[in-house]
Amino acid sequence: MALDLPGLHADALTETARLLAAVGDDQWHLPTPCEDWDVRELVNHIVSGNFWVEPLMTGSTIEDVGRRLDGDVLGDDPVDAYDRSAAQAGAAFCAEGAMDAPANVSYGPVPGRVYAGHRFIDVLVHGWDLAVGAGLDARLRPDLVEACLEVVLPQADRLAASGAFGEDHQVPEDASPQARLLALLGRHG
Repeated sequence: MALDLPGLHADALTETARLLAAVGDDQWHLPTPCEDWDVRELVNHIVSGNFWVEPLMTGSTIEDVGRRLDGDVLGDDPVDAYDRSAAQAGAAFCAEGAMDAPANVSYGPVPGRVYAGHRFIDVLVHGWDLAVGAGLDARLRPDLVEACLEVVLPQADRLAASGAFGEDHQVPEDASPQARLLALLGRHG
C-alpha cells in the first residue's frame, strides 16, 4: 500500500505545531541537537522549508525564488509564521496531481511525492529536535515514525551522503522504531 504522503506531511506539521505552541519565551535560544541552531534558528529552518514548498510545487525554480526566503522568516510571531507556512505547504502537497508534478528542488526536478517525503522527514525529525531543545516530551507518534522509516530506509545511504542529517549511529537490534529512525538520521534518541 502506498503511503499517503500529503496526509503524513500534514500530520507531522500538526505534531510540530503542537510542540511549537509549548515553547516558552525563555526557551527560544536554548541549544538543539542540531549543533548550529538554537530553538529559534531551528524553527526558522522549518518555516523557511515550508515556505519553499508552494513555489517549487507550482513550477518556480530556486532561481525564481531567489533570496526572499533567506534570513529570518519568523518575524515577531514565530507561531504565526509557522502556521502560515504549514498551511501553504500542506495545501501545495494536497493540490490535484501534486504527487506526480515535478518539483524543482536543489537535487534536481523530482516528482512531488519525493519532495513530500523529504519534507515529511524534515518536519517530523526537526519536531523531535525542537522538543529536545525546548525540554518537551520528545516521543514521536508511533504511526508517523513507522511511516517515516518506510520513507527513509530505501534512501538511507543517499540521505546520509547528503550531510543534511548527520552520521548514522548504531543502535541495538531491539531498539525502538523511534530510536532506529533517529539513529539513521544522525541523532541519539
